Amino acid sequence: MPHETTVRLASFLSVFAVVALFEYLAPRRPLTTPKGQRWLVNGSIVVLDTLVVRYVSPLLPNGLAELAAVNGWGVLNLVALPFWSKVLIAFMVFDLIIYLQHRAFHRIPILWRLHRIHHTDLDLDVSSGIRFHPIEIIISICIKMAVVVLIGAPPLAVVLFEIILNATSLFNHGNMAIPLPVDRWLRLFLVTPDMHRVHHSVIPRETDSNFCFNFPWWDRLMGTYRAQPVAGHDAMQIGLKEFRSAGQLGLLHLLVLPFKGRRG
Repeated sequence: MPHETTVRLASFLSVFAVVALFEYLAPRRPLTTPKGQRWLVNGSIVVLDTLVVRYVSPLLPNGLAELAAVNGWGVLNLVALPFWSKVLIAFMVFDLIIYLQHRAFHRIPILWRLHRIHHTDLDLDVSSGIRFHPIEIIISICIKMAVVVLIGAPPLAVVLFEIILNATSLFNHGNMAIPLPVDRWLRLFLVTPDMHRVHHSVIPRETDSNFCFNFPWWDRLMGTYRAQPVAGHDAMQIGLKEFRSAGQLGLLHLLVLPFKGRRG
């Protein structure tokens, strides 16, 4: 896809700016930790993630999708279907895989070690949507590449999914006060900030719920949907109970966190 990098960067910056502005004008919860310090850490992580992906992974999912299309790899390249339906099918498959991947990162101890840095954030806002360990990003890319080859995802579907996934991750981590009637209607079709905030609760049974990023349907179908936190959004505690000190959550501490402490 021509100018893909420019489109993705412009989309990311635009959504980040809009959500950040909304957070400033209508915050959902008061922050408990200094925003500048958190944003510096989370911003540094996304820069590091970008560098790691560019230099460690020579072939990204969209490039592999183009290669699959040329060579006829994957189920969708072997069947006669309208192009738009192939894009839609591939998008939905990716969305389901990301849901299952997210559950696996909570269930499997060695993967949870990587993923828990995302849950160590003591507040939740737009910057939390980019707080992922570089090794988790690489694993996620490998999973997407395997799906690309198996289903023969069209390159357009891969690029669209990546752009929308980045946008929804920023949106549903946002600290935005969306009116309850609007949230109740919107979460029928899209994961809202109130819905995803439950997933960042310090209570384990709430942490292990609401795994979706884009569409909320997989949580409902798979029995992992939880409508509200038991303590309410204003009183709920965000993060992990074993990581409550800002001194534990600097950039270097987070990068080595998967290799420290007990399993589980």
